[in-house]
Amino acid sequence: MPDRRTELMDAALRVVADKGMKGLTHRAVDAAAQLAEGTTSNYYRNRAALVEAVLDRLEQLDVALLQDQGQAGPPGNIEELARQLAALVLALAGQHAALTRARLALSLDKPEAVTAGHLRLVGGLEQALTALGVADAAARARDVADYGDGILLHMLTVRQGEHPDVAAIAAPIRRLLAP
Repeated sequence: MPDRRTELMDAALRVVADKGMKGLTHRAVDAAAQLAEGTTSNYYRNRAALVEAVLDRLEQLDVALLQDQGQAGPPGNIEELARQLAALVLALAGQHAALTRARLALSLDKPEAVTAGHLRLVGGLEQALTALGVADAAARARDVADYGDGILLHMLTVRQGEHPDVAAIAAPIRRLLAP
């Protein structure tokens, strides 16, 4: 069972995913966690501390998610990389959609707070592309990350009813990485 702080931050992420940053209040977190009113404020005395803790929890969850997705090891070729990235996008738009919505809301409110995670993702992509011998790996890593962000946004908004498969997401990634 998670500790109380983790329980509160997971509830806070649900609040942000459902109601945006304006909905993130101590009372809303208490209600989402089904705890007595005042519990969240006992742990996080003001909104700034609450937001900072939410960002820290998001970072923890993102690191764990990337580790889980990367358990297959480094990709051996562009096709494998494209499939791995496509699977990550589908997971973020599917089973982890609430976390993605929370990340998007937080990034709009505090863009500097998600910079480290973004740079870590782009850096990992750049390393993978360099290892695969892809020319201009840094620029291509940014392009692929931008595509991933864009398709995620669309899958959570204007294309909610569509259910692309790994191949449909991987094809544009392969095109972005073609020589």
